Amino acid sequence: MSNSQPNFVEAAKKRRDFALIAKWIGAGAKVLDLGCGDGALLGYLRDTLEVRGYGVEKDDANWLASMQNNIDVIQMDLEAGLSGFDDKSFDVVILSQTLQAVQNTEGIIQEMLRVGREAIVTFPNFGYWPLRSQLIAGQMPVSENLPYQWYDTPNVHLCTIKDFDEFCEKHNIRVKERFVLTNGHPISFMPNLLGSLAMYRLQQSE
Repeated sequence: MSNSQPNFVEAAKKRRDFALIAKWIGAGAKVLDLGCGDGALLGYLRDTLEVRGYGVEKDDANWLASMQNNIDVIQMDLEAGLSGFDDKSFDVVILSQTLQAVQNTEGIIQEMLRVGREAIVTFPNFGYWPLRSQLIAGQMPVSENLPYQWYDTPNVHLCTIKDFDEFCEKHNIRVKERFVLTNGHPISFMPNLLGSLAMYRLQQSE
C-alpha cells in the first residue's frame, strides 16, 4: 500500500460491523459491494482478506472518492437492477446500510441473491428503543445510524428487525446468520428493541 493510500484497516477499528462482515467472507472471495460510498468496506476486505471484486455507486462524489481510494468501482443506479452481472458471478454481494435508501427493495435483494451465492444486508433498526421514544414524543427519530432530519433524509424504506425477518420468510430467503449491534456491542436479548444495527447473512432457499 502506498503512503498516499488510506489505511482501511486502521480506519475500520471504528466500524465493528466491518469486522463482522469480514467473518462471513472467505479469503480471496469475489465480492460486489452495492452502494459502496467511498469504498472503505471494500478496501478493508481487500487489505485483510485479499478479496477481489467491485463497488457499485451512483453518487458522483462517492464514485470519485472510491476511484481515488484505488477501488474498482462502477457508476450505476441500483434501481436499474444488476442485469450486467451473470448468475452466481460473485461469492458475496453486500448492501451495507443502504437498504433503507432504495426504492425497489424486493427487486434489489432478489437480484443480490441471483448474482451472489450469498448476500449480506445491514441496516439501522427502526425498532430501536430511542427511536421509538422520539416517535412517542412526536418527532421523527434522529440517531447515529439515522443522522438525517426528516426534510433532508435519503431514507425511503425504514424497517425493524421483525419487519425484515418477516420479509425473508415471505420471500423464501434463508437467514444463515444474524448479528445485532448497539454501539459496536452484540445484542442477543430483545434485539428488535435494544439493537440499533442489524446484520444479515442471506441465501436463497432451495
